[in-house]
Amino acid sequence: MIIGALVGAALGAGLGYALFTRLLKNQANDVISKAEQKGENIKEKKILQAKEKFIELKEKHNVELKERAAKTQSREDKVRNELNNLQKDQDRVKNQERELSKEREKLTQRLEALENKGKELDKNRQKSVELLEKISNMSADDAKNALQEQVLQEAKILASAQVQDILEEAKAKANQDAKKIVIQTIQRVATEHSVENSVSVFNIANDDIKGRIIGREGRNIRALEAATGVEFIVDDTPEAIILSCFDPVRREIARLSLHQLVTDGRIHPARIEEVVAKVIKKIEEEILELGKRTCIDLGIHNIKNELIRMVGRMKYRSSYGQNLLQHSREVANLCSTMAAELGLDPKAAKRAGLLHDIGKVSDEESELPHALLGMKLAERFGEKPDICNAIGAHHDEIEMTTLLSPIIQICDSISGARPGARREMVEAYVQRLRDLENLALEYPGVTKSFAIQAGRELRVMVESDQVSDEAADQLSIDLSQRIMNEMTYPGQVKITVIREKRSVSIAR
Repeated sequence: MIIGALVGAALGAGLGYALFTRLLKNQANDVISKAEQKGENIKEKKILQAKEKFIELKEKHNVELKERAAKTQSREDKVRNELNNLQKDQDRVKNQERELSKEREKLTQRLEALENKGKELDKNRQKSVELLEKISNMSADDAKNALQEQVLQEAKILASAQVQDILEEAKAKANQDAKKIVIQTIQRVATEHSVENSVSVFNIANDDIKGRIIGREGRNIRALEAATGVEFIVDDTPEAIILSCFDPVRREIARLSLHQLVTDGRIHPARIEEVVAKVIKKIEEEILELGKRTCIDLGIHNIKNELIRMVGRMKYRSSYGQNLLQHSREVANLCSTMAAELGLDPKAAKRAGLLHDIGKVSDEESELPHALLGMKLAERFGEKPDICNAIGAHHDEIEMTTLLSPIIQICDSISGARPGARREMVEAYVQRLRDLENLALEYPGVTKSFAIQAGRELRVMVESDQVSDEAADQLSIDLSQRIMNEMTYPGQVKITVIREKRSVSIAR
């Protein structure tokens, strides 16, 4: 635009070409000089900025160098101090080693001196032992054994006294509530018992009926035995026929059948089969009715008919002379009372107590113990698991899993061990009492022994000058242990050792 304006001005002024060219050169030189001047200014500015940046970076670098130098100096000081501490520790350890060496030398000298003194003491002791053996006419081993025996006797007496105190304290504290519950339970339950065996006696009016019962060539008695499964013993016993069978239900069927036949007067095989069938049906109805009445009396409901029938059959079953139904009723009442005392369910306890021996009256032939068989029967007929476990565990055949199980076991033992519950052969009973008394007489110092309270207490009389009070306590403990290990007995046996000193003089 400037050039165009100059050209236009030159042409308008009528200047020549030379003049126009010179103007253009001048103008170009001005532009170039201005551009060079501007470039120099920019160059100087950039150089100045570069110098400032360099100075800034140099100062920053110097600061970093100073910081690094300070850190290096600090580390060198720290390392120097650690070296000085290590040197001091090393000097201290050397001093301690020197002191320990001195102490070791002193201890070695003392040890040697003690060894010398020990040798002298051994010589003196040997001389003293020889002198004492000569004076007492007893060797060192004999004296040692006598001293050990004396110390052992004293320790045994002291231990027996402490054991007696501990036992009394434990019984007073730990068993107080248990005794209270058991005693209250026994006192609150009425007990009944009956004695039965495997033989029943059928009384007749005269011996002429025996011939009619036997029949022609014995056909009537063979028919009776075949129909009832009971052995009829017709001998010289006056006015009596003996029925022998281990199954009490069969014996009762045979007795009732024979009673009806004798009363009716018609005794022949066909009539026998008819009467026996009717009696069997009647007995089964009575058994079921008895089981229902027992459950109603005890307040037990929702029980299957098969179990009710087994409960009724218990009436005709005995164990050690104790009627099984009365025993089961007694156990049920005991369990209910004890469960109520302990805050458990008395109805469940009563149910388990009634059913705990149903394995004894089962119709099944099984090799299982009656507790396990009863548990399987209860499971089959829908009883709850806690009831089944209580039945199966009351003789420890299986593990107890509920609190009902130990209650059933305890109440079963209470019912079976109470006085008069179970019958015992006279010979075995007398022999057991003799064994108790003879066991006590084996101990030195025992003058008399008496088995009293049907063998549930053993009273032992000892000589006061031969047996001390502590030895009497130990004697009662030893006797109780031997009785538990060597004898079989119902319930428990109380051992009472009596020691007294009597001084008697006569004034004349």
